Amino acid sequence: MEFLNTLVNQVNGLVWGPPMLVFILGTGFFLMLTLKFMPLMRIGTGFALMWKGRSKGDEATGEISPFQALMTCLAATVGTGNIAGVATAIALGGPGALFWMWCTALVGMATKYCEVVLAVHYREKDGRSEHVGGPMYAIKNGLGKRWAWLGGAFAIFGGLAGFGIGNMVQVNSMAHALQATFSVPMWITGVVTMVVVGLVILGGIKRIGVVAAALVPFMCVAYVIASIAVLIINIDAIPGAFNLIFTHAFSPIAATGGFAGAAVMAAIRFGVARGIFSNEAGLGTAGIAQAAGTTRSPVRSGLIGMIGTFIDTLIICTMTGLAIVCSGVWTSGESGAELSSMAFESAMPGYGGAILTLSLVIFAFTTILGWSYYGEKCWEFLVGTRAIFPYRAIWVLAVPLGAIAQLDFAWLLADTLNGLMAIPNLIGLLLLSPVVVSLTREYFTDRKQYAPA
Repeated sequence: MEFLNTLVNQVNGLVWGPPMLVFILGTGFFLMLTLKFMPLMRIGTGFALMWKGRSKGDEATGEISPFQALMTCLAATVGTGNIAGVATAIALGGPGALFWMWCTALVGMATKYCEVVLAVHYREKDGRSEHVGGPMYAIKNGLGKRWAWLGGAFAIFGGLAGFGIGNMVQVNSMAHALQATFSVPMWITGVVTMVVVGLVILGGIKRIGVVAAALVPFMCVAYVIASIAVLIINIDAIPGAFNLIFTHAFSPIAATGGFAGAAVMAAIRFGVARGIFSNEAGLGTAGIAQAAGTTRSPVRSGLIGMIGTFIDTLIICTMTGLAIVCSGVWTSGESGAELSSMAFESAMPGYGGAILTLSLVIFAFTTILGWSYYGEKCWEFLVGTRAIFPYRAIWVLAVPLGAIAQLDFAWLLADTLNGLMAIPNLIGLLLLSPVVVSLTREYFTDRKQYAPA
């Protein structure tokens, strides 16, 4: 076991090392240039389309509305990374890490746009006449049969990674947080979560979409309001916080208090890595959910899909990061969810930590729902629709196990598999980028189609 742990550790270091981060960022920057910065210039269009996409429209073109598809994506991405991940990046890389998170999100919008466009363009119907898509289908249908193995590799990595990073790790975080804050036994958290998750995912993507559309906007808005309250209480520290963020994005920061100090490379590395972990731009998952949305235009879906990265990182992660820096707790030496909790508790003594805990629980719960669909479609691609019910049953049964288990190795393995998902996805994006450019040009030059946007 020790040998296996060492081996996975080494592979993880390679997977999430500088070459992979450069590969992900470089692909995003290339796509942004190829699209002539369209994703940045069309942020307003994306939000407008998202709002209009609350109705299903023509149900023959998908199972859920475009808005529900986006909320399902956000359910999976807005999770522990937005609370614990941001705090870890700042604890290890200093305030400057937040700047590099922003950069990751900006180029990530181009990546996410292309992922969704290809997923919808190359989607197909399965044996139950439901729309399925994602990197595996884009690679198979866009690059041909000789590349099908690459799509299979993505599906294997995603199908296995989901049980760790999208299920057991999430419920484990919920269980620890509820035990520490409200003294709720971990096994109770596991059992209750198992029942609720089962009731939702056994109803398929339609039920997941309905729950996500109801829960995700509420949790995002509530968390932003709570974060703004922390910032208002620390309003005098906001200018200094931005100064720290921009200054130490390009210059090292010395040790202070419990903070050990950090070089610029640490700010870049941890900011980029945690940004990718949070918004999943480059991992290809968003296209899986967006492919189930009702739409006749892949570009329209892409414009809606890229807004997920904006909301996840440039809004939710920013709120967490600013709360930590403005409250001054980033020098405490703490890390992860504990650091975020300190920021809220310092501003709102007695109940700030409880607010943070409840946010973490809801974020983690929705991640379990979103990732259940991602994993399901990966296994369906590999085995067919006969895999759906056994997969859902195993997914539900894994929840209570994750709540009480020691998950150090499971987390490491899932994190490694999660990173490996990026390789086939990014290769597919680069090879199929001319298709995205052609579809985008066609959409924006067709005035009849463009006018409603």
